[in-house]
Amino acid sequence: MKLLVLNGPNLNLLGIREPEIYGKKTYADLVCAVKKECRRRGIGVKILQSNSEAVLVTMIQKAYKKYDGLIFNPAAYTHTSVALLDAIKAVGIPTVEVHLSEVSKREEFRKISYVGLAAKKTIAGKGIDGYLEAVAYFDSVTSGALKS
Repeated sequence: MKLLVLNGPNLNLLGIREPEIYGKKTYADLVCAVKKECRRRGIGVKILQSNSEAVLVTMIQKAYKKYDGLIFNPAAYTHTSVALLDAIKAVGIPTVEVHLSEVSKREEFRKISYVGLAAKKTIAGKGIDGYLEAVAYFDSVTSGALKS
């Protein structure tokens, strides 16, 4: 199995940006934890981050027929991007939406998730562990034959 993990705007600033909301762990910590969990489970993984909506759309399009699952934290684009929703729907890659914070308990506008409309599952409020839960989800729903 091969997973693509995409991270949206400002996630590269983890550990710096609002640590009271997002925690003190860095983006490098997130990448390390996900790679370690995928390696432990025998899952291939590629992890990318962009602050650009257009770049994220292109990454999703390029993932077509290359990845078995998408773990996606669209960050602020969660609440604004129909383009990301359309890209996910177009490629048909099973998607798990992940958020470090519990977005539904924050500002009113954060309660809307366009990406969530296409996601098989949404995991929120678990910090970096939410990504690991998403990896476990894909591992549990796919057959051993897909593992590489």
